[in-house]
Parts: sequence; C-alpha cells; structure tokens
Amino acid sequence: MFYGKKVVIFDMDGTLIDSLGIWNAVDAELIGTLGAQAPDEWTIQHRRDTLLHTFADAQDAYLDYCDVLRKTYDAPYSNEEIRAMRYQIARRYLTNVIDFKPDAPALLHFLRETGLTLTIASTTSQNNLHTYMYENAKMMQKVDFAKTFAMILGRESVSRIKPHPHVHRLVMQTLNVTPEECLIVEDSLVGLEAARNAGIDAIIVYDRYAHNDQAALKQSACGYFDDFQTLLRAAQNELASAT
Repeated sequence: MFYGKKVVIFDMDGTLIDSLGIWNAVDAELIGTLGAQAPDEWTIQHRRDTLLHTFADAQDAYLDYCDVLRKTYDAPYSNEEIRAMRYQIARRYLTNVIDFKPDAPALLHFLRETGLTLTIASTTSQNNLHTYMYENAKMMQKVDFAKTFAMILGRESVSRIKPHPHVHRLVMQTLNVTPEECLIVEDSLVGLEAARNAGIDAIIVYDRYAHNDQAALKQSACGYFDDFQTLLRAAQNELASAT
C-alpha cells in the first residue's frame, strides 16, 4: 500500500475534511436565496455530483453548475452572480465549521515523518483551499499546510477536473514520479475513477455521503478503510514491518 511509494495524493472534500454535508447546506441556503424551496440534502448532493461529472471537461464546471441552478429556479441573476452568492455563503462554513476528519492530521504527520511527499489534489477552488490554510483556526492548529504538503492544487490548477486525471498527471510531472510511485487517498467513485484514469493505485476512506457506493468502492480500490484511525494503524504496521 504505502511501501515503495514516494508521493501520497490526498483529495480534500469528503476525504481529509468532513465537508460534503456542508456543501449541501451551502447549496440549500443558496437555493433559498434564489427564492425557491430547497429539496432534501441527498437530492442536492446527487444533482451536484451528477452535474459536476457531466461538466468535468468544461472550462468552469462550477459556473455551469450555477447556470443550471439559475435555469432550474428561474433566478433573476446571472450564473456569475449566483456563483458569487454561493462563495459568500460558503465562506462562513469554510472558516468556522469545517474541520479535519478525526485522526486525519495524525496520519498526515506520520506519513510525512516517514519521508513520504504529501500533496493535495482537489476539485475545490484555490480560494477555498486558501481559507482552510490561513483563516480556519481549527484546521490551522492541527496542520501546517505549507510544511506538510509539497503541492496544494485546486480546480484552477487544471483545465479539466476529476474524473479526468489532469490534476494527478500535473503532480507526477512536477514531482518527477511515475504512477507506480504514487498512492491516492479518496472517498468517492469520481475520485477513484480519476485515480484509475491516471494509472495510480487508490485507497478509500469511508465517507457517509458515499455510503451507497460502498460495494463499488470496495471492489475497485486497492484498500478500503472505515476511518483514519484504522488507516493510520495499517500504515504504521506496514511501514514498521518494512524497516
């Protein structure tokens, strides 16, 4: 799993941080701001996931997503204005609510101490990543992003988002490593598909918002873990026995 690897590539939303429910709340509030009654959070999430997958090759998938919301709710705003509204709503959550999943920081510290190079490859925006790194006090107390990660890539870093492997190829090209020397840590089928498209092994850490995909994730990933505590123990046992 980790043995023989040089680079570990982490997804952010739903993997390192418990954020997918937050984004459902953000979109529910946004829909209310547009003057409509928001559907339940599972409907919101399914629609967002489906649309972002559909728009993966677009120049700005989230702008296209906001355009769908504009049309769906007959909103008197442009897609750019709706995206700006979404960002303003999200900032409250990103700064004050979102946190690392339990034991994720401990895994990051352990892997870095063993000499592995850590990176983040996310479909979230660089603005959001900047908020986590410099404005979210809870996260900043647990992880020094600048020291922990060699690269932190958001959706503006690439022309095509996951499941396209562009972001993973950029990591490999920049760090001069092969797919065999990398490992991806993900939580979702889209992330797993991106890893497969890049030719990189991927392990999955359970996220409740991907619960219905458990069977498919377990079948296709090279490892599946219920939480970061379990993954940390596995990494410690594996790397200790290799020395």
